Amino acid sequence: MSGYLAVLVVVLIFIVIFQIAKASEYVSILKGEKKSRQQSNRVNGFLMISFLVLGLIGVYYCNELLRGKMGSGAASEQGEGIDSMIMWTLIITGIVFVITQILLFWFAFKYQEKEGQKAFYFPHNNKLELIWTVIPAIALTVLVAIGLRHWFRITSEAPKDAMIVEITGKQFNWLIRYPGKDGQLGRKFFKNINEATNPVGQDWDDELNKDDYMATEMHLVVNKPVKLIIGSRDVIHDVGLSHFRMKMDAVPGIPTTLWFTPKYTTAEMKVREDNPDFVYEISCDQMCGAGHYSMKANIVVETQAEYDAWAAKQKTQFDLAHESATPAAAATPAADSTQKAVAVNVVKH
Repeated sequence: MSGYLAVLVVVLIFIVIFQIAKASEYVSILKGEKKSRQQSNRVNGFLMISFLVLGLIGVYYCNELLRGKMGSGAASEQGEGIDSMIMWTLIITGIVFVITQILLFWFAFKYQEKEGQKAFYFPHNNKLELIWTVIPAIALTVLVAIGLRHWFRITSEAPKDAMIVEITGKQFNWLIRYPGKDGQLGRKFFKNINEATNPVGQDWDDELNKDDYMATEMHLVVNKPVKLIIGSRDVIHDVGLSHFRMKMDAVPGIPTTLWFTPKYTTAEMKVREDNPDFVYEISCDQMCGAGHYSMKANIVVETQAEYDAWAAKQKTQFDLAHESATPAAAATPAADSTQKAVAVNVVKH
């Protein structure tokens, strides 16, 4: 019933709009088309100026309302440069936006159709076209070059002392693997994947896999570079690290990498953000299915000593897989009470 009512309301709205348009057409005929058009232009010009003023006030109000509520800045060294790039991009494009919008709406008001005012036909001007083509092209080229510099920086070869963490996306959670004391991740093969015992498909014949371990959250060391090796088990995901200003696609069959250096521990960020419940978060920034919204994991940034203590408690995935594969010892069956009784009688006789 509600569906029919909604359709009826929409139809009535269209009928009302149609009738208003017809009435306006009749008024134009009665008043004269030219006079009616000039009156409409005056109304439109006034609305343009009103929209300009209210729009600029709204932009200023939103800026003041959200000032200081966008976090305490990037939590990685590389993220600081990305924040700076975004700020300068917003400044340059913001200035251009304000100037062009003011001119657009003011010209619509100032040069509306009036009695005795004739439009000037201005078909071509090489100097103007050169100015509004070359200057934006140079500005955009500079912004793109700055962006490429940051991109090449975070995707270049990580420092030799960087810790390595592998993160694999699957619908709908993250699988996080760490190398053991050898500092190297073992080989893996997709045909070895077993949801219960081998979620990333490690090759147990590879000795490097013997000390690798996995966790449900990512542990990083403050002020130490970390290289992420990123992959996917099914569809395209995206590792989103908003606090560090990083993101990278997780593509099936094509490992991707990035590296960064965390600046603050989780404990320090709780103080900076004035939020005792603060946690660094990994989100999936690529629509990946019905459970996309729930695809999250936490990051713990801590000191080297805290990380070492945590890592020492982790059990290798090799041990976990082979423990679950070892069948439990068969229980000794209880002796049958009837057989016991028979044996007793035989002994008595």
